[in-house]
Amino acid sequence: MHSIVALSAKALPEGRVFGLDTQTLVSIGIQLFNGIILALVLSFILYKPVKEFMQKRTDRIQGKLDTADSTMAKAKELIAEYDSKIRNIEQERMKILEAARIEAAEESKKIIEEAKVEAQEIKRRTRESISEDKERLKEETRLYIIELSSLIAEKYISRNIDDEIQDKLFEEAIAELEDAQWQN
Repeated sequence: MHSIVALSAKALPEGRVFGLDTQTLVSIGIQLFNGIILALVLSFILYKPVKEFMQKRTDRIQGKLDTADSTMAKAKELIAEYDSKIRNIEQERMKILEAARIEAAEESKKIIEEAKVEAQEIKRRTRESISEDKERLKEETRLYIIELSSLIAEKYISRNIDDEIQDKLFEEAIAELEDAQWQN
């Protein structure tokens, strides 16, 4: 390596660190062009599919939340409706026998309680579904990152080291990735 630097320094005119000639400029232009192409290709291959997947997932979760909200709104409407019925029953209390008043009050409480229980159950199921989907998405992302890391490492190593060292480093990297703790 030192001899290459020394030969390069001898080939240049006195006082210059490197030759800024046409070949260097063309080489820089080609490298910039290759970098731009690589960035575009990677954005189509990696960024857009992941972004689309995440958007679909967000839309699906939002749909479930909207469904839960509309169900909760219906439950609140039922509660409001039954509250108004209770107020009407209280206004007519003097006209109705004591037994009828007790029966209506029990039924309204039962319906309100059922509506509350149903709303809580829908909320719980929605939260569980979101939690399960979140865990599944984390696992899929983790596996995707492991696969991508392996491919990148394989390409890098195959260009820089011999087969024996490459196999050893590859096995060590896979073992470390399998043992890694994935956190939020």
